[in-house]
Amino acid sequence: MKIAILSQQQSLYSTRRLLEAGEERGHEIHVINYLRCYMNITAHKPKVLYQGDSLEGYDAIIPRIGASKTFYGTAVVRQFEVMGVFSANESQAISRSRDKLRCLQILSQKGIGLPVTGFANSSKDIDGLIESVGGAPLVIKLLEGTQGIGVVLTETHQAAKSVIEAFRGLDANILVQEFIKEAGGMDIRCFVVGDRIIAAMKRQGAPGEFRSNIHRGGSATQIKLTPEERSTAIRASKAMGLRVAGVDLLRSNHGPVIMEVNSSPGLEGIETATEIDVAGKVIEFLEKNAGPGKTRDRIKY
Repeated sequence: MKIAILSQQQSLYSTRRLLEAGEERGHEIHVINYLRCYMNITAHKPKVLYQGDSLEGYDAIIPRIGASKTFYGTAVVRQFEVMGVFSANESQAISRSRDKLRCLQILSQKGIGLPVTGFANSSKDIDGLIESVGGAPLVIKLLEGTQGIGVVLTETHQAAKSVIEAFRGLDANILVQEFIKEAGGMDIRCFVVGDRIIAAMKRQGAPGEFRSNIHRGGSATQIKLTPEERSTAIRASKAMGLRVAGVDLLRSNHGPVIMEVNSSPGLEGIETATEIDVAGKVIEFLEKNAGPGKTRDRIKY
């Protein structure tokens, strides 16, 4: 197979591992900086061009689109789809998962467990917003935040009100969520490929830190999932239309609740914690599923 990895840097761990896994299996793998791609949009022979050359003959692409580059990155993925190239994650699914509010609304519609979440525009409605999620303590999240950045735990009603007023004063869109205290600063990352969870790890926040992100000093170890956790993660991935996803969930008193569904999950933490060849599993999925005419996303929202 001829496979393109859409990534800004070949040196990134996840990109490098996917490249190695593909080459080990005898495939022709190219790393392409999607921000350097440009497109010829025509009805007869649409093209993606890179450094003056037309990118043709690819059987599949693996998008590794940075959160801040979603608009242009998904445009490039969509152009490959127009050309009939199979994508490990399709453009619409990536866009859907990157919009945190839209993601939660879709999961809610599917009846998948979530923390109680509030969203409002006007700073005049803050008291009602706080009470709608059960009051303090609560978690305030920037919609555009990643890797735990822009996530604040507020212990009191007044503190929550001050933080929300500050964010809204900067015209930042935020979510307000109930604080799942019983999780104890621990969450679970489930790595979904197709309709299977191929690896799962427990991430524990550093002492005094409620966020469990490894980038924020958290630690990771392999974990055995319950049947309910396994089902919840797979349903969440399917609801987003993702074929490859990192699904983050918390263990709450009322069962597993989804925190985020990530369309470009990192490989380093989970491969290190589980010693599973996750990159190889992604390539195997492409071997079994890539082909012309298989790029159609049928989810309607």
